[in-house]
Amino acid sequence: MANLNGTTSDLRTEFLKVYSVLKSELLNDPAFEWTDGSRQWVERMLDYNVPGGKLNRGLSVVDSYKLLKEGKDLTEEEVFLASALGWCIEWLQAYFLVLDDIMDGSHTRRGQPCWFRVPKVGMIAVNDGIILRNHIPRILKKHFRTKPYYVDLLDLFNEVEFQTASGQMIDLITTIEGEKDLSKYSLPLHRRIVQYKTAYYSFYIPVACALLMAGEDLEKHTGVKDVLIDMGIYFQVQDDYLDCFGEPEKIGKIGTDIEDFKCSWLVVKALEHCNEEQKKILFEHYGKEDPADVAKIKALYNDINLQGVFNDYESKSYERLTKSIEAHPSKAVQAVLKSFLGKIYKRQK
Repeated sequence: MANLNGTTSDLRTEFLKVYSVLKSELLNDPAFEWTDGSRQWVERMLDYNVPGGKLNRGLSVVDSYKLLKEGKDLTEEEVFLASALGWCIEWLQAYFLVLDDIMDGSHTRRGQPCWFRVPKVGMIAVNDGIILRNHIPRILKKHFRTKPYYVDLLDLFNEVEFQTASGQMIDLITTIEGEKDLSKYSLPLHRRIVQYKTAYYSFYIPVACALLMAGEDLEKHTGVKDVLIDMGIYFQVQDDYLDCFGEPEKIGKIGTDIEDFKCSWLVVKALEHCNEEQKKILFEHYGKEDPADVAKIKALYNDINLQGVFNDYESKSYERLTKSIEAHPSKAVQAVLKSFLGKIYKRQK
């Protein structure tokens, strides 16, 4: 397992081996008396929800830790621990997504039906979400309890979960049925939702995990956090863009931001660029289920050339982020941040 100098697919294969180890430990957790039925349920639930995504968040813990060690070969234990932390983030992601899909009434996720849409699952998925969330401290306790940074890890996961749930709350309360008012949507609101709902758990926590493992004090790295949050916002703007203009085959889901009355970057930008006539169209048709309404919004987006506005935003963000990264005193930390930016710049999915 120490050979981590291979290709991406090798990395992924090694990473998935750690998933199997963690899963087997969880399915034999001594704190619960297992039955065949309960074990089969949890195993199926884990396999359906945890390892199916791109695994970017989890793998980036291993990548980041490697870069922080500046080319030194990692021991098997280091690889295992970095992977285990990566999986804790994937577990966190799975927990958020299972519950998020129920709240949004979504149909597909990662190209398959949402977990709660699977026959015989239904609202049991709510409890499955709680189980997923509770697996994280089980994994941390089993593998990190003797480490000097154990408490910092627990704090980090608790804090990021709180930030993400609070971001989800702002997102949900701004889209309450019957209170749909486009005029309250703005760039600062979009930024707040994204910062809390996505940026902390997608960008900050993988690097924070790697920094803790490398013996660093997170208090001394607030600059790194700022850059990563900024990157997370850029990533979500791409996501908003792909929700409307991406190809469902590539992104693995059918975008519904327009129907869901989401405070998407596109609608906020449209509000900025519209004339009065176009604003009327936006107010009248945004947040409606009917495909004809959605088509009108998309046509409007094309009329005001939102694709051009996005391309401009993308290149300016890239320049700004690169500048912030290059201002960082540590070359190893720069390498970590640059590798993140490289992975998301101009992505198609």
